[in-house]
Amino acid sequence: MDLGIHVANFTWPGSPQTTAETLTAVAKATDRGGFASLSVMDHFFQMEGYFAAEEPMLEGYTTLGYLAAVTESVQLRLLVTGVTYRHPGVLAKIVSTVDVLSEGRGELGIGAAWYEREHAGLGVPFPPTAERFERLEETLQICLQMWSDDTGPYQGVHYQLGETLNEPNSISKPHPPIMIGGSGEKKTLRLVAKYADACNLFVNTPDEATHKLEVLRQHCLDVGTDYDAIRKTILYVGANAQQDGAAFIEEMRGMAAVGIEEVQIMPFGPDPAGVVERIGKEIVPAVTGL
Repeated sequence: MDLGIHVANFTWPGSPQTTAETLTAVAKATDRGGFASLSVMDHFFQMEGYFAAEEPMLEGYTTLGYLAAVTESVQLRLLVTGVTYRHPGVLAKIVSTVDVLSEGRGELGIGAAWYEREHAGLGVPFPPTAERFERLEETLQICLQMWSDDTGPYQGVHYQLGETLNEPNSISKPHPPIMIGGSGEKKTLRLVAKYADACNLFVNTPDEATHKLEVLRQHCLDVGTDYDAIRKTILYVGANAQQDGAAFIEEMRGMAAVGIEEVQIMPFGPDPAGVVERIGKEIVPAVTGL
């Protein structure tokens, strides 16, 4: 099992003047600590329900471009891109740029988007759920076409592209890994089976993970894809990673046993780099062996 670091809070002492310094320290600690990935959110406002919407939130892909310059080994992704925020052709170009500038460490994490307040606040259209999933599937098709040798047009219901030219194309081959976030059994996990290299599930227990993975397995059988080739990941929302390492390792033992291959941890508090350093020293070696 691998661990990743997911930065979900930029409310740090001295920010915004010290935001770059703190983020750099987190990134370098992640690189040194044996973590597999480093991710940030794709939001314009901080998420209500966890923090105040008015708290700091950096734009995701600008942040990944910065992280590409201050890291050397970790995979870089948004967890996850909202499909409504960027035109899919431009999104493929952005992810390709991150991949090239990170020398092949860029990924596309993507989902159907959900945060209506930030859409309304910044004037970004927020279609109904069914349409957002239609747009998500077309976006996946467009990105895959732009990462292929096919530079011809794309004609969809929601998007029409006259020429899918993308130079420089990605360094990652055949394309930057695609991770789809979410646990919806009818739509999200079907799209994972059809298009993705990885899933990011919203689950809290091994039993929940087992159920979602069985649904994914059936979708893979239905569409004729290799279930074992899809990387199974989760975002950890508990406190034990920072408060009780032994308890966290036991939790991860259960997750690894049912097939979870990567877990993203969110460092909280005034010293996120220190949290990452400690987890890298105390927890990563034990979890890597699971």
